[in-house]
Amino acid sequence: MGVLSGIRVLEFEAIGPAPFGTMLLADMGADVLRIDRPLAPGDLGPKLDGPRVDITGRNRRSVTLDLKDPQAVATALELIEQADVLIEGFRPGTLERLGLGPDVALARNPRLVYARMTGWGQTGPLAERAGHDLNYIALSGVLSGIGPAGGGPVPPLNLVGDYGGGGMLLAVGVLAALIHVQRGGAGQVVDAAMTEGAAQLGSVIWGLLASGNWREQRGSNLLDGGSPWYDTYRTLDGQYMAIGPVEARFYAELLGKLGLDPASLPEQHDRSGWPQLRAAFIKAFLGRTRAEWCALFDGSDACVAPVLGFAEAAEHPHNQARGSFIEVNGVVQPVPAPRFLGTPSATPRLAPQRGEHGGAALRDWGFSDEGIERLREQGLGFRA
Repeated sequence: MGVLSGIRVLEFEAIGPAPFGTMLLADMGADVLRIDRPLAPGDLGPKLDGPRVDITGRNRRSVTLDLKDPQAVATALELIEQADVLIEGFRPGTLERLGLGPDVALARNPRLVYARMTGWGQTGPLAERAGHDLNYIALSGVLSGIGPAGGGPVPPLNLVGDYGGGGMLLAVGVLAALIHVQRGGAGQVVDAAMTEGAAQLGSVIWGLLASGNWREQRGSNLLDGGSPWYDTYRTLDGQYMAIGPVEARFYAELLGKLGLDPASLPEQHDRSGWPQLRAAFIKAFLGRTRAEWCALFDGSDACVAPVLGFAEAAEHPHNQARGSFIEVNGVVQPVPAPRFLGTPSATPRLAPQRGEHGGAALRDWGFSDEGIERLREQGLGFRA
């Protein structure tokens, strides 16, 4: 069920961006079969408390293959022949050394979309170096613009490199390549690098920099908390409100709701007056609780919203009305997005245990009962 129903995706076990990109495809209805290692690696990223909370692992099935075993590699090649998409997140050259690189895979399946997720890319002097989200966005230039004036760069969780510039653009690349293939083109290799993806997310900043409208100084620009009317403010109860009235009419509404007289304040875009404006906003927001401000701004176009915690976000009336979050096996998580009104995505399924339903998945992927039994006898480790 979903817009990608009928698309087969073969995923090699990884962490972070590759599973997130695969989750997006799985949420849209793709049939995802994940090749897991027989045993969980001892040092592969942050530890999660099993499949129940492995949200980016949802909506797949799993088969376990020890790719150091030639028979397991042969089985992987048989799966590649049936796949529309292959997704891997190893260091460059890893699958080539196992005999599963793109040249071999595309020779077996010329219409395959072979998608590769790395931090630095498949080539370049850093290609084989280890790294994580923060390293990649540091090299992209993006991290330099995130943080307070006078302070150091602040990690924006791992959303810019791993998920926005990584897994999200990986999925975009896969979908574009699928369209290319379905229009009669040859299979594709997608080289998705988090460093380049993070830079892509910062495209508007590159434009502002070129036009002289961006200072290479944190906390001094329109969108980085430098402007007092695009920032967060503490409330009487220690919570925060976020404001962003960039347009003049929205800014005027903000001032009115705050009870501030425009005639007594500097002009909105007068940088020399920003400290005075900020001081006025700080004082005003400290006069009420977050709940009181939410009530005051209810129905307003002043571009004001409460800063909610993750748990609070699921309870907000707007998110409740849209059903933006769902509970699966007791774990609250975002629903699949975007929405397709004609072909809605199904309710998310729990992430699989290693090898769970592997036999059934292999059957669906064209393996005979005899072939599945042969693999079982060889100890390849999947469950029925």
